[in-house]
Amino acid sequence: MPEHTPATPTGGLPADGLPADTLPTDHAAADSLVVRPVRGLPEFRPGDDLAGALASATPWLADGDVVVVTSKVLSKVEGRLVRVPADPAERDAVRRAHVAAEAVRVLARRGRTLITENKLGVVQAASGVDASNVAGDEIALLPVDPDGSAAALRAALRARLGVEVAVVVTDTMGRAWRVGQTDAAIGASGLAVLHRYAGAVDRQGNELVVTEVAVADEVAAAADLVKGKLGAVPVAVVRGLAVADDGSTARDLVRPAADDMFRLGVEEAVAQGRAEAVLVRRSVRSFTAEPVDPDVLRRAAGAALTAPAPHHTRPVRFVHLTGRRTALLAAMRDRWAADLRGDGHTAEQITRRLARGDFLRDAPEIVLPFLVAEGAHAYPDAVRAAAEHTMFTIAGGAAVQGLLVALAAEGLGSCWVSSTIFCADVVREVLDLPPSWEPLGAVAVGHPTEPLTPRPPRAPHEGFLAL
Repeated sequence: MPEHTPATPTGGLPADGLPADTLPTDHAAADSLVVRPVRGLPEFRPGDDLAGALASATPWLADGDVVVVTSKVLSKVEGRLVRVPADPAERDAVRRAHVAAEAVRVLARRGRTLITENKLGVVQAASGVDASNVAGDEIALLPVDPDGSAAALRAALRARLGVEVAVVVTDTMGRAWRVGQTDAAIGASGLAVLHRYAGAVDRQGNELVVTEVAVADEVAAAADLVKGKLGAVPVAVVRGLAVADDGSTARDLVRPAADDMFRLGVEEAVAQGRAEAVLVRRSVRSFTAEPVDPDVLRRAAGAALTAPAPHHTRPVRFVHLTGRRTALLAAMRDRWAADLRGDGHTAEQITRRLARGDFLRDAPEIVLPFLVAEGAHAYPDAVRAAAEHTMFTIAGGAAVQGLLVALAAEGLGSCWVSSTIFCADVVREVLDLPPSWEPLGAVAVGHPTEPLTPRPPRAPHEGFLAL
């Protein structure tokens, strides 16, 4: 006997005591589901006949089947492949440019990893730009219109095989608050992508208020269990699901911004990340060879320049060493060696001391902070004049600390050293800067060889006193 068939004539109530018209229509299959991989498909290239290949490989397709296709196949046949250079740095630059071009907005950033909303409204890593399962000199962009691609493939299979199937286009993505990735629907045609239970009553008499099941996403995830990632099986068929075409598409699975309760979670995560950045910041002297994105340096400098300053001035300048770096480091090394000789150090001692500065030469990037005390008040007495300069110097120190923390928040390591302060005339001469520019040290920047992790804060009694 079906579960919801009335078992008693009295009162028109079924066996569970609920009126028949309040019983929910369940999204579960009436019987078992079969998920079947489609093997033997070719390696698709732009312009290939995907529908023809599928029709040849699946003559057994039947009405009500759901054909689940990984988006990478559509990206290939629709020509959404981009050639990239062999050089790793150039390849990465091209990839990052396409990530930015495909993004509508950046929701989160950790180091070099971006979580974006792409043009489809889908939130995922790197705008869906991917290098897996494509040729080594290519990257793949998501299909321009996965819902349209699903509808077109569905129509083509109907024309070739005379069957009415549904089509789901999938992509792999992470999930907020959950570890690991799963396949989800980014395109759909021929099935209700959502099953809404609002207003239904369960067997205990409880009304369901907000429950909605993302059926298309569940289908995508189920199909991935037979498609996998390494076996060159980009298509699967799900059979046994009650399929009803209500005109919905995968775009209907994108939560409207006004209903997105997790935006506040992102803001809180950013705030937490800023707090942790203070504890993550430390002196890092060992860096990988990975290049530093210049935009990250500019963002960090912009954040640092918000530090408080006297008299509404802007007394700090950050100089990114590029063309004159080698000349400046050599001149600074010569001055340091001369100072050490003047102090009476032996040649061996001088060599050891100079080696301490080698990390500046090896660091991927160097940023030099300067104090430019324009707008400082002039006082006739030495005491107040010195206090005025100290005030500006503190503002410079705040900006330097802001830079170090901002770099840590971007996942970059840094190390501040005082070297330029001891050879200010050399720095100004090599960089052709005016006498009013006072060096505030040097900051080496790069990707750390070891992950940055927050340190526990020091006990307040060590440096926080109440008097």
